[in-house]
Amino acid sequence: MGYPTDLLSSRSIIKHGKFALIAPEGLVNNVVPGFENCDISILASPKLGASFVDYVVTMHEGGKNTKGFGGQENIETFVYVLEGKVKASTQDEEFVLEDGGYLYCPPSRKMYLENLQDNDSRLFLYKQKYKPLKGHQPWVVSGNSNDIEGEIYDDMENVHLKDLLPTDLNFDMNFHILTFDPAGSHPFIETHVQEHGAYLLSGEGVYNLDNEWIPVKKGDYIFMGPYVPQATYAVGREKLSYVYSKDCNRDADL
Repeated sequence: MGYPTDLLSSRSIIKHGKFALIAPEGLVNNVVPGFENCDISILASPKLGASFVDYVVTMHEGGKNTKGFGGQENIETFVYVLEGKVKASTQDEEFVLEDGGYLYCPPSRKMYLENLQDNDSRLFLYKQKYKPLKGHQPWVVSGNSNDIEGEIYDDMENVHLKDLLPTDLNFDMNFHILTFDPAGSHPFIETHVQEHGAYLLSGEGVYNLDNEWIPVKKGDYIFMGPYVPQATYAVGREKLSYVYSKDCNRDADL
């Protein structure tokens, strides 16, 4: 809410290093070199306590990044199309991505993005430093979440999980989509070393973050730090669904 029609207020909650709920109405645009004709907001970064950086990007007509994103200083990247149609490419491959489409680029490949329609396209964008493992190397992966059949999550018939990347040691992270039918929930409150950056694709719910129950809905962004207790209930009439990152397949550092 905002002046002049109401008192200044916000649903956003920031607990540095622990968790954050960032409501879309409070986002501001950032200038990120390389992105042209784009509105881009930095959602999570090391300044928040995350080991990665998440963005939400609105690409207007002619929006693009032709200078490349990631692909240097051991940076891996991932893009998920929330809505629209974009060309996502590497130095030697091109992919046309529409709603639900995604592209992962390992540190050896820069990612290039271009809006292919007159209307806006909206993206969820991610980068982090790849953690190498001797004898293993990730590769370019592209697909569409709508082509993946969700698997029953932890014996919960009303909760389904989609893995967007291969689940093997070549990858030090993954992206998933978790979907809850109305009244669905996690089977227990999780507490783990992994951290998440989650963008809510649909529905409404209440999320337990560090044992605070917080209302969430489509368009919200949630950062969950390591060892922060976390779980959700879906409420309302629509499925609650979100796309999120997870670090995995590596031992903890000393």
